[in-house]
Amino acid sequence: MKWSALLLQLCIAGAALAGNTDAVRSCQDKQLPPLPNTARELLVVIDQTTPLSPALQQAVANHIKPFLVAGNRFSIVVFSAYTQGHYTDLLASGKLDALLPGEVRNDIAKPVLAKLDLCQQRQPQQAAQVVGQALRAAYQGTSGNIAKSDIYASLKAISSVIKQSAVPDKVVLIVSDMLENSSVANFYAEQGRSVRNVVPAKELRAVEDNRLLADFGGARVYVMGAGLLVEDANHSKSYRDPKTMQSLHSFWTGYFSKSNARLVEFGQPALLNPIR
Repeated sequence: MKWSALLLQLCIAGAALAGNTDAVRSCQDKQLPPLPNTARELLVVIDQTTPLSPALQQAVANHIKPFLVAGNRFSIVVFSAYTQGHYTDLLASGKLDALLPGEVRNDIAKPVLAKLDLCQQRQPQQAAQVVGQALRAAYQGTSGNIAKSDIYASLKAISSVIKQSAVPDKVVLIVSDMLENSSVANFYAEQGRSVRNVVPAKELRAVEDNRLLADFGGARVYVMGAGLLVEDANHSKSYRDPKTMQSLHSFWTGYFSKSNARLVEFGQPALLNPIR
């Protein structure tokens, strides 16, 4: 079975998961020298006010797939409005142990190496199960009927997860319509049926005035789902003017730049390139 298919199957059929941190069993053993440090970290942030089609749900799993390899860490966080029983929550996190260099392996007894290799071979499968369960829980909690979407405040809080990480290569995947709807700003028009043409400089001033800039610790950021409306999940033909979407893109480019991050791709709604 392909990894992407496994992730989606687990997402649909797996048990619900909450707070499953450090969920991948470590292969570190007292008979081994310290395993190398984690090289890359992926933080997946899912906005539960943005319903996704099955195709986009699959695309999220596909983009996570390449990170479930030795030497990487992952975390999955959901957010919504601070109302109606929804809140920011770390659903799962885990680390796949880095491989020992060849010269270090040469000094380790073969039985110990065999045990280590078997453990590390199992870690990607364990990680896929954890990710699949977390995605299922995230999607089950998604609703297009949530009145508000506190994206600014949520991203500010969530950014601390990646900022505090000592991992040198940090990547953030945000799955959201990126349409703020709070007391600070409202990016919707026509009672939520279309996207408002925002003025980036004006909206950035509002973010700064309300002290809502985040700090992503120099991470690279990818966005999936930008501009999605509730009608899109129901296969209606909602139209987004290209100029309106460009303004939205420009605003978030500026926001992430001021939040110690770099926006690499702004998927409207899907990413056109792999996450690197």
